Amino acid sequence: MLGTQSRLSPLDNEVIVLASASPRRSRLLTRAGVKYRVIPANIREERLPGEQPEALAARLAREKARSVAQRVGILPRRLVLGSDTVVALADEVFGKPDDPEHAVQLLRRLVGRTHRVITGVAVVDSASGTLREATVAARVSMRPASDAEIRAYVATGEPLDKAGAYAIQGRGQRLVSKLEGSRSCVIGLPVEEALALLEESIRDRTEESR
Repeated sequence: MLGTQSRLSPLDNEVIVLASASPRRSRLLTRAGVKYRVIPANIREERLPGEQPEALAARLAREKARSVAQRVGILPRRLVLGSDTVVALADEVFGKPDDPEHAVQLLRRLVGRTHRVITGVAVVDSASGTLREATVAARVSMRPASDAEIRAYVATGEPLDKAGAYAIQGRGQRLVSKLEGSRSCVIGLPVEEALALLEESIRDRTEESR
């Protein structure tokens, strides 16, 4: 069960800005009881030379949150939540597939092996620019699968907009033999960590105004 807020949560009276058009992240926030509006970030999601997967996820989450915070401005003051998810096999990063055949190629590399899913989370205060961030990682093991099984899964269309070409919350869970760590991290937003960052930001803002 995903984390939910208590009745006395600082988030009860907040409207968060989600810097992402991802329906998966929206569903996770909705299930957590968070009030939010969506303003997608338009940034270049490219890996820098020599950049490690953890650093990549963290940087892109920061850039998304900061980009949207600048657009939101100081009035009304908002907390902007940015997030980015990276699938990594050793130090190789697997992004979203370009087309169905690319999705098949990615999944061929992942089945029968264990990979990491890293999600960076960043919260930026649109008025002060204050940043809080966290990076969460999980390990996903996939069972062996035949080429026919992989192609049948890709034919459903589910993998085509997912990093690593699978969705653990959908049909892709049939390929997963073991998950170590946060399920919501693998879906696209580690809920407990995101809520903690948001609540810390609200408390600190309240302290500043006293």
